[in-house]
Amino acid sequence: MRLPPLLAAFLLAAPASAQTAPPQPVRADPAFTLRLGELIAILNGGGDYAGYFTPAFQEKVPQAMLQSVTAQLIAANGKPLAILGVTQETPWRANIRVQYEKAVANVLLVADPAPPHRVGGLLVRGFESAEKTLPQVESALATLPGDVGYAIAKLGSGAPQPLAGRNADKPYAIGSAFKLVILAELVRATNAGERKWDDLVTLDGGMLPGGGYTMKPKGTQVTLRELATQMISISDNSATDILLQHLGRAKVEAMMPVLGIADPARNRPFLGTLDVFRLKGVAGLGDRYLALDEAGRRKLLEGEVAGIPPILIDATSFTRKIPNRIDTLEWFETPNDLVRVMDWLRRNTEGMAGTDARRILSTNPGVSPDVRGKWQWIGYKGGSEPGVMNMTLLLQARNGDWYVVTGSWNDMPKAVDESRFASLIGKAAELTAP
Repeated sequence: MRLPPLLAAFLLAAPASAQTAPPQPVRADPAFTLRLGELIAILNGGGDYAGYFTPAFQEKVPQAMLQSVTAQLIAANGKPLAILGVTQETPWRANIRVQYEKAVANVLLVADPAPPHRVGGLLVRGFESAEKTLPQVESALATLPGDVGYAIAKLGSGAPQPLAGRNADKPYAIGSAFKLVILAELVRATNAGERKWDDLVTLDGGMLPGGGYTMKPKGTQVTLRELATQMISISDNSATDILLQHLGRAKVEAMMPVLGIADPARNRPFLGTLDVFRLKGVAGLGDRYLALDEAGRRKLLEGEVAGIPPILIDATSFTRKIPNRIDTLEWFETPNDLVRVMDWLRRNTEGMAGTDARRILSTNPGVSPDVRGKWQWIGYKGGSEPGVMNMTLLLQARNGDWYVVTGSWNDMPKAVDESRFASLIGKAAELTAP
């Protein structure tokens, strides 16, 4: 339901003068090289914090915050060990590959050109898995705790061609990746001329989950394009529920068999995000809902559930990262379902008519710059909640061929390691590039 934190990052930009690229070749200033030599100690949670960072950085990122972030990175990836490589952009700015025990980090380091040349910008852009081949990635995915399924397929004029997979026909909880179905209904409706991307939705002041539209006054107007962009790019739950209500639950449900979802009945009624928060967070409500047939569930959703104010929802399971009914109260699709969903979106967004949808899908590519550099175009949607993570990528190669890489990880007892999973799916996407 929220956008998975694929990148653990912290950044303060150095002065603008440090951003101007000098004539090639670019060589590091000796003072920058000295700061680079101190980076491993800083990433390990030590070093001379006060002497290393500019006052502006220290104001925005206090030492306790920095240590909290570095501790999270170490917990997920092991300790940082060594500098593997440096790509210098200016004498005072470089992209650095740092070897951690379990992965390789891509780090941006920016130092102040003015003495004493302290660091004003530090960004951990993401992690590459240490695995070097696709079989190694597949082996690592198979050894994760809980249950993992994935599929890699090449797309063409016929059915998707499987290239690799594990449990590819097994349904998994997929978190916010369900929002692709809502996007698909909007694509269908705009292609059919039933709606336009510029159509305005007037907010009615009804209850919404958290997001950018929750506190907007009644009567606020917003375009379908904006709502879809927020739903996909930052996984805005309020935008999602507005779209679901505006497009119609029945219309969205009707799209599931069209998209090739093998068991659409499991996702009927098609839940909004606030529906799920209520069912999971109000004592006894989920049990009552699950005991009903489909007709009974619809009646409960449209009646009692719709009237429950968000303030009555106990969010403990989300704030404490405890998996909560992820096997029963979620959205479920198989890896191969998600391959077919992305294939439908590819086929139905070709040409000028698909410009809006493709831009929306590609706003947040979901992977590191190094992975993005392997592909001509990337569309992405993922999702997570405690115990659940999904990443689904639609990829166009530089030769024009199309692929999908998708993976889901469910773990009933505990929250999943999102950084590790993201690095493995990102590496799979990198290695799939022809």
